[in-house]
Amino acid sequence: MLYLKTTELLEKLESELRLQSLWSSVKPSPEAMSDSSPFSCEAMPFENWVQFIFIPKMKDLIDRGQALPTNIAIAPMAHHVWSSKKNLHTLILIFDNLDTLLSEQR
Repeated sequence: MLYLKTTELLEKLESELRLQSLWSSVKPSPEAMSDSSPFSCEAMPFENWVQFIFIPKMKDLIDRGQALPTNIAIAPMAHHVWSSKKNLHTLILIFDNLDTLLSEQR
């Protein structure tokens, strides 16, 4: 059930990123992809980190039947980056829901 709900939220996240024209057709450079700063914020926009790092890692964990993170706090970054843009509040809400869902599995 947790995998199903998480997958649904990841799909909503991707859909909303596409709807808001934040989905990129260009993958960040290998250097950006290996950036170790939180959310790779020194190397790429937050939405690129979501698309190219977060979503693929979560899908991989689900596909392999691995444990999902329980100590997750991505919503605060979404609030920080997008709170001033009313059209992106749906994205923030998705992260709020994802953080809550995964934190409740402890």
